[in-house]
Amino acid sequence: MRAIGLDLGTKRIGVAVSDSDGRLAMPIEVLARTGDREGEHRAVAALVAEWEAEVVVVGVPYSLDGSIGPMARTMIAEADQLAARLTVPVQTHDERLTTVTADRQLREQDMRGEDRRKVVDKVAASVMLQAWLEGRAGEQST
Repeated sequence: MRAIGLDLGTKRIGVAVSDSDGRLAMPIEVLARTGDREGEHRAVAALVAEWEAEVVVVGVPYSLDGSIGPMARTMIAEADQLAARLTVPVQTHDERLTTVTADRQLREQDMRGEDRRKVVDKVAASVMLQAWLEGRAGEQST
């Protein structure tokens, strides 16, 4: 099952996609936030069609204690908007610390600050999507 993962930020949307077997997540794109939510969602719908995704996974930044803060509420609301627009299911997944993990991975590759900022959102989407895929695989094996 191919899945698309979204790291919804206030300035950018990181996008990742899984392989067709739903085992490996890969960063693919960063969409700039334009202020046109409908247009941004059309761009996501186009990616869903292009990649023939069967599910979209939206990262939700829960608080460290697991509670739902203001940003998490905003992302859940946007996930609901996407669900109303897309023809595939939209699920949410905990994305706590994915940007920190992505930034650390990029630093380990000796990527400069400016270059990191250009890709960190799609790498964070990939980290989140990989966690979702692994959680799903664990559920299926039990």
